[in-house]
Amino acid sequence: MAVQLLITDKDLAVQGDPLTGWRDLDATLRFNEPGSGSVTMTAYPEVMAQLQPGNRLVVIRDGQIWMAGPMEVPTDYTWSISDEGEPDPGRVVVNFADDLARLAGYITWPDPASAWTMQLGNTWRTINATNAETIIRTLVNETCGPGARAERQIAHLALDTVAGAGTTTSVSTRFEPLLDTCRRVALAGGGIGFRTRQDGSQLKFGCYAPADLTATARFSVGLGNLRSLSFKQSAPTSTHALVAGTEPDTGTTRTFVQVADATAAATWWRVEKYVDGSEADDTNGELTNAGTVEIADGAAPIELATVTVDTDDLKAGRDFGLGDKVTIALPTGLEATDLVRSIHLQADPDSGEYVSTLVGSPAATTDPQMVKLIRALSRRLGRLETR
Repeated sequence: MAVQLLITDKDLAVQGDPLTGWRDLDATLRFNEPGSGSVTMTAYPEVMAQLQPGNRLVVIRDGQIWMAGPMEVPTDYTWSISDEGEPDPGRVVVNFADDLARLAGYITWPDPASAWTMQLGNTWRTINATNAETIIRTLVNETCGPGARAERQIAHLALDTVAGAGTTTSVSTRFEPLLDTCRRVALAGGGIGFRTRQDGSQLKFGCYAPADLTATARFSVGLGNLRSLSFKQSAPTSTHALVAGTEPDTGTTRTFVQVADATAAATWWRVEKYVDGSEADDTNGELTNAGTVEIADGAAPIELATVTVDTDDLKAGRDFGLGDKVTIALPTGLEATDLVRSIHLQADPDSGEYVSTLVGSPAATTDPQMVKLIRALSRRLGRLETR
């Protein structure tokens, strides 16, 4: 079995031997979102001793860290008399996330260098005409990284090596969830990725440019690396983003910007979406960026869920990763290419590993439509509340 589980404390120090008696590991990595997982274990005393609040779970696959992060539910314990009439140790289910979830607990402050009680109303944290990677690294550093106020710093969090990813963009943010802002910048600034990784005694946050692997990362029945798939393509929910902003000097004169996907409109039909950008004008392209994000969110979603099998030639995490563009050969003779949105690892010591990928546009998700709608409404209400 190529999978091992370790427990560390919040300082990344390993707490004991690799966990024994585990089964039903389920861990999902997500592009520009915190990953999550769960594992069921026999509740041996030496296992339970490690499942303490604040500790982390580390999933190691083939000698490399697959996912690592805080245990959000360290002990979900059940016990009963066994069928043989003898008590057993019971079982415990652990729910965990990757370390990006730590950053998800922060919001952006208009003036990150000042105390909370000194924040000014109607002010914004604005970064203009800067590389997207630089903006994201700056936001993370000043919010919860080594450059943040002492009380907001995440212990052992450091900035990773600069990747040189992304294009020039701008951002204005105020009391928004940090990762929501980072995703907005990443999408408007060239579709780059960001992630955390454990490197020795440090948690490193960095950005990267997803690769176009359509020629080499291919899945098909003929190649023997495709078990099953489901494919769905839907009409776009927006082809023309109509953005309305407010001039900051007067608060009344509005700037109107249109961002359109002419190809999608010609292929399907025109769908207009109103976007409230009242926090800024378009001097630095912020309204245009808001329209670009709306168009990307509303693009004709390709939802391609596949169950793949690792081979010597193509393996998840080694030959392709989150955000990379891959090719799926459908049994119908058509080929679909899009981004890897998530990689799902299921493992059991007896039955082995199963790896599945979700490929598609930003709207591609396994979430029900109602869940997606609630998330969208929550984002919009959040922006209204922080004005």
